[in-house]
Amino acid sequence: LYFHPVPEPDPVRVDEVSRRIKAWALDEVQLYPEDWEGEFDGFSVGRYMVACHPDAPTVEHLMVATRLMVAENAVDDCYCEDHGGSPIGLGGRLLLAHTALDPLHTTTEYQPLWAESLHADAPRRAYRSAMEYFVAQSTPSQADRFRHDMARLHMGYLAEAAWAETDHMPEVWEYLAMRQFNNFRPCPTITDTVGGYELPADLHAQPAMQRVLALAGNATTLVNDLYSYMKELDSPGTHLNLPVVIAHREGVSDREGYLKAVEVHNDLMRDFEAEAAALAEACPLPTVQRFLRGVAVWVDGNHYWHQTNTYRYSLPDFW
Repeated sequence: LYFHPVPEPDPVRVDEVSRRIKAWALDEVQLYPEDWEGEFDGFSVGRYMVACHPDAPTVEHLMVATRLMVAENAVDDCYCEDHGGSPIGLGGRLLLAHTALDPLHTTTEYQPLWAESLHADAPRRAYRSAMEYFVAQSTPSQADRFRHDMARLHMGYLAEAAWAETDHMPEVWEYLAMRQFNNFRPCPTITDTVGGYELPADLHAQPAMQRVLALAGNATTLVNDLYSYMKELDSPGTHLNLPVVIAHREGVSDREGYLKAVEVHNDLMRDFEAEAAALAEACPLPTVQRFLRGVAVWVDGNHYWHQTNTYRYSLPDFW
């Protein structure tokens, strides 16, 4: 697997982010019941975010990313996956949760009912609160960019849910298309907010920058496929991930499917690095250079967290 090692994240910052995010989850948004505490601690979100954002000027900048990460995982777990999630009715749940990020503009009669609904369940409480903190720290264009990427994420959730409902095994290219939306992109796209600066909207929207971000999101998401492979094998039914889809659609063994998925990841990583280097040379503006470095560091930090989080992940015995 092609990756770059990262320095150990600052333990002082890790401890402080871990303390603050747990207090937020418990006291501000009542995110989880007491018997989920072990899972929350095992996620090691403080270590994750400090590794991904070493240039964050303050702990509060780190907390902006950390709250959003935890909120996104709450939606995934509670609506889609492990903790009561289901493909049935997912679209309605996601739409209402999305209004916590992209507010409803309606009449005075119905506005209070919508506002009250944002406290109805843990995912909506988490989205609402995390977004309030993010908006306070970000510029309007950064907030709009994030909403757009979260809509992409939710579209990916819905595609995967539709396939689960119809028991559809996608072609490999179809799976990769779904994973371009159901992926980590909202995380590296906010690297400038967390860094305390702004990549201007016109530079972010450039096709070359969009390609760099897409490749970064795709590569980091396949890291998750590879490291969560064993965990997903233990879950009920068929859990789609790239090794499973390759093995099924290309008629190869589980081991061959897994190893080919590693190569797909490696190809995407090399493409990401080549495209980022070309863009850095073509557009030597300081904000572009810093943003590209930040995205690359996020990619490496994401791998570090998956590689070291033995509470959640173990690798198959294919070697």
